[in-house]
Amino acid sequence: MEERSLRITGADKTFFNKITNTLTKLLIPTQIGINGMLISIKRNNVLKAFENYNSENEAYDKDELEKKYDSTYETYLASLDKYVMDSIYKKVKNNTASEFEKNALSKYYEVTSLKESEYIEYKYRKQKYLIELDYEGIKIGDKEKLKERYNKFYISKMDSLYKSILKNYSIKVADNINTYDSTKEWVYVKIFHTLEEYIQNILSLKIKTNYDESLKGIMAEYEKYESYTIGKLDTRDAIEKNMVLLGISRRLFTHSLPLIVAEQCYEKLLKDARSLVQDTKIATKREKVYSMLINLIEDYNVKLLSTKVYWDSPQERDEYKKFWEQYKEISKLKETDFIEYVKQKEILFIKDDMKKLDKEKMDYTQILKYYKRKLVDYGAIRGIKNSYKSQGKYIKVKEVA
Repeated sequence: MEERSLRITGADKTFFNKITNTLTKLLIPTQIGINGMLISIKRNNVLKAFENYNSENEAYDKDELEKKYDSTYETYLASLDKYVMDSIYKKVKNNTASEFEKNALSKYYEVTSLKESEYIEYKYRKQKYLIELDYEGIKIGDKEKLKERYNKFYISKMDSLYKSILKNYSIKVADNINTYDSTKEWVYVKIFHTLEEYIQNILSLKIKTNYDESLKGIMAEYEKYESYTIGKLDTRDAIEKNMVLLGISRRLFTHSLPLIVAEQCYEKLLKDARSLVQDTKIATKREKVYSMLINLIEDYNVKLLSTKVYWDSPQERDEYKKFWEQYKEISKLKETDFIEYVKQKEILFIKDDMKKLDKEKMDYTQILKYYKRKLVDYGAIRGIKNSYKSQGKYIKVKEVA
């Protein structure tokens, strides 16, 4: 697709340029009309090609239908790109653009700025941007049949683009490393942002327009995610929301966001949650953060590690097997003694996490003390007295448990 660099410059105040700008303003509506008609033709072509490609008619050559679809899709994108450059750009330059058009051009620059440094991401993000731009116009129109036809194409193409974007991030994160890497912090942020984008814009549309049995399994998690879209989120809420996003991703993006990458994303959330427990000074707030960490540990072990096939070492695999057997045994208490079940499960998670923290390079002294106090409260370990008597006086010691 031909690319043209766009730059808005300050308008000269000479008499000639004033006349030129006035004429341009008069001509813009005509240009928009022409672009609108061309876009409509290209859009109808791509929708027809999409419907033919997805039809069950065996009389047609599938490869030929795919080529036709790809060809009309490229032409359609080119017409949308031309619309941005020929119409929106001119309206912004001549100060006649609406807020929507100004935002559209701003987003266009944001996407095209990726071209030099992140070409693969740019390639998919630009397609996504152009299709979204056209979709916004279709949504506010009154052509219901067009909306219905376009929704099917839009969902299908967006599924493909989001998977490609996430796959690109996965490659960046993986790099033959199986543990969380803080140098890739920005990539983790992009992964969570992209997952949220998909759930807000595409999954919600699927549920609204094309609900089927395949979506049943994620409805509970989707409704849980929706609870985080109301009001301002604090750090704990943000970690919990990302935990829900990861849970949904294990169902929707198994190949685009493979287990090795999802594992690193979970480890990033665990790191953030542990740090938050350590940094929270108010007891009631720390308890809430701690509960969130326990839920995250369970999610990590049950939703991810239980499905892991390839381990870095036989020792790690055997350790997890022992953990899993204990977890299954404790789970039997759920129906008969729920309080004991919660207590024993928490003890198991704390002890397992303490083993992992002992291997970490970060200073987790405070959370380890907090864990030990919890174990003492549950009677899982014996407490160490924090004072002793010497020459008739009580001497306080630092270590509590």
